[in-house]
Amino acid sequence: MADQSAGVPAPQRFRVHHLQQAKERGEPLTMLTAYDGVSGRIFDEAGIDLLLVGDSIGDNMLGHPSTIPVTVEEMLPAVRAVSRAARRALVIADLPFGSYESSPAQCHATAVRMFKEGLAQAVKFEGGAHLADHVRLCASSGIPVVGHLGFTPQAENMLGGKRVQGRGDEAAERLVADARALEEAGAVAVVLEMVPAPVARRVTEVLRIPTIGIGAGPDVDGQVLVWTDMAGMGAWSPRFAKRFGNVGEELAAATRRYAAEVRDREFPGPEHSYES
Repeated sequence: MADQSAGVPAPQRFRVHHLQQAKERGEPLTMLTAYDGVSGRIFDEAGIDLLLVGDSIGDNMLGHPSTIPVTVEEMLPAVRAVSRAARRALVIADLPFGSYESSPAQCHATAVRMFKEGLAQAVKFEGGAHLADHVRLCASSGIPVVGHLGFTPQAENMLGGKRVQGRGDEAAERLVADARALEEAGAVAVVLEMVPAPVARRVTEVLRIPTIGIGAGPDVDGQVLVWTDMAGMGAWSPRFAKRFGNVGEELAAATRRYAAEVRDREFPGPEHSYES
């Protein structure tokens, strides 16, 4: 459908069936986190396939020490802003800790809020086979679900910190079984975080749905990064992240130039002022 106000065709919306098509064609999927309309618009226009409004908003934007304190009420404005900004990308909303684990009904109710109030097109939550019924209920209601296995930040206290998961034959087999259970329940993709590359490769080979890695090596169907890590916005980034720019340095330099011109009364100049 054409965007009449802009006079240019609207880009084709990336939808759930495109996930499967990309895997079948061997085309890597691109995913970034986004937490507001500005970042959502920029990443969408750059051609990113999937925008994840992650609960990582907690420790990247809201000043929380981890993702665990994040609430649904904190997530919804971010999901809504990104959803309104994205014209092409599939917007996926994280379900925060405590909003889905206790029952399939609780999970479904939170997912519905992300759709109705946040305008998301899919949801993501952490956990394996024990949450298969949660996935099944959402999928049967028309809510696409992306799973999340490996290191699951909401379970950081149980896992003993930020530790690689799936090491050893038994742990690897359990991870494969969890991924299969999510697929059989109706998940449309699975994020694999901090998993040894050979294990992530095996999961990718046995699943029909795509895998999206973060610290899981190159042999997955797509990659995701927290955008502030990708753009060089933080003082520290995890080992698996790569800085593709130095936006933080550029922003700091622009801020210093602005402050200096204001103090020296160089800004605003005549070209920035209304004379009548």
